[in-house]
Amino acid sequence: MTKVLSVLSDGYRATVEEQDDTVLWFTSMCAKELDMAVLLESDAVNYAVQTDDVADLNLGGRKAADVPRLDRDVDALMAKGVAVSYLAEDLIARGIDESRLIDGVKPVARAELPALFEQFDQIWHW
Repeated sequence: MTKVLSVLSDGYRATVEEQDDTVLWFTSMCAKELDMAVLLESDAVNYAVQTDDVADLNLGGRKAADVPRLDRDVDALMAKGVAVSYLAEDLIARGIDESRLIDGVKPVARAELPALFEQFDQIWHW
C-alpha cells in the first residue's frame, strides 16, 4: 500500500464555508485506500489544540450555526488509524503548551523531517 504524508501548513482554509478543513477531509477519504499520515505545521498546529468550547462565531452580523471543531476532526482521523504529528518548533513559536494538545499527536523536530519524509512514498504539501 502506498504510504503518503499529508503536510498541512495552510491552516483554516475554507473552514467557515465547509465547517472542516478540506485537507483533513480529503486525507480521511484517501485513508480508505492509502496508508496516510498527517504532519501539522505553521498555523495548522492549532488543529491539535484541545478545546472545550468554541466561542460563538459571527460573520457580518450572522451567527455561524456549525462552528468548525478541528481538534475533533484530528481526533477522528487518528481513530481511523491515521498518524498525526506536528512540527514542534511551530508549536513553540505560537506559545502553545504541549499539555493543551489532544492525546495521540506526536511532536517532530524540524531536524527530523528528512528522516520522516524518507518513510513515505509520497509527500503531499498543502
